Amino acid sequence: MNVSRLAAMTWARTLEFLRDRSSLAWNLFVPVIMVVGIGWVFSGPGRPLFTVGVVAEAPIDASLHPFLATKHVHFYKEDDLEGATRKVQRHRIDMLLDLRGKPGRYWVNEDSPKGYMLERLITGSEGPKLERQTATGADIRYVDWLVPGVLGMNMMFSCLLGIGYVIVRYRKSGYLKRLNATPITALEFIVAQLISRLALILLITVAVFVGTNSFLHFRMEGSYVDLFIVTLIGAVSMLSMGLVISARVTSEELAGGLLNLLSMPMMVLSGVFFSVDGAPRVVQKAADLFPLTHLLNAARAIMLDGATLADLAYPLSVLAGMAIVFLALGASVFRWRQS
Repeated sequence: MNVSRLAAMTWARTLEFLRDRSSLAWNLFVPVIMVVGIGWVFSGPGRPLFTVGVVAEAPIDASLHPFLATKHVHFYKEDDLEGATRKVQRHRIDMLLDLRGKPGRYWVNEDSPKGYMLERLITGSEGPKLERQTATGADIRYVDWLVPGVLGMNMMFSCLLGIGYVIVRYRKSGYLKRLNATPITALEFIVAQLISRLALILLITVAVFVGTNSFLHFRMEGSYVDLFIVTLIGAVSMLSMGLVISARVTSEELAGGLLNLLSMPMMVLSGVFFSVDGAPRVVQKAADLFPLTHLLNAARAIMLDGATLADLAYPLSVLAGMAIVFLALGASVFRWRQS
């Protein structure tokens, strides 16, 4: 690999992006507007939608406790009591029931409007009285939980479109065919594209985070360095996924369809705007197939729980493994020409 050719190709791709004012503005201002707007809308009083985790040895039904027959409350089974308690503390679920013993217990967050309403319901319901437990902690606003999702979603679109769509456009326009006549190798071209896009994505994400944090003051329990490393690995993983799409596709329309086929499920299932706790098990398993899911889980663990890189060995190893597999697959099937 020739370093001077790699540097020239990387610089050319970077200048191309910076000169596209509309794309630059989109990447800078849209996530800021979404973080501020959605955070302001959803940080107010809770809406009448309740999610309750239940720790029980038997199937969840009204035979365990009459409260489980309450309408408009979503009950789902939890296996890890300690982990579920943290979910109550973090406002990911509204209440936790432990019905394994007599009397049973329930956990609420005293700062949660939904938890307050559910407690009024459960104390007024028929059946055995349950012991009250609290899962309080430092106040976590919805915007604190939201910001990793919005920035991660912006990164996802930048990674997939910045690599997947652009390289297909190069191939269709004949730009790759002309590059093939130069001394630049396929590996140099791919690495240059990845480095250029990665640097721009990281700069934009850091700038947006710092800018919004200056007036929203996000909760940050962990290390900024750890958060940056997680962001870096996650971006490489999603860039590599975009490379797989662009490696052989010649039609911009097909590339757009394939990229939407990847990005839309990720945006819905990866927990950008809402948690998938309590969703059917198959939905949670499907979410684990996407790099954005592991990126957001790791980022939120650092920001809200103070997790370290050692605590995040699983999501980081999954992201690194995805990056290696996608890079190897994309590089192995890459072609310069349309035919």
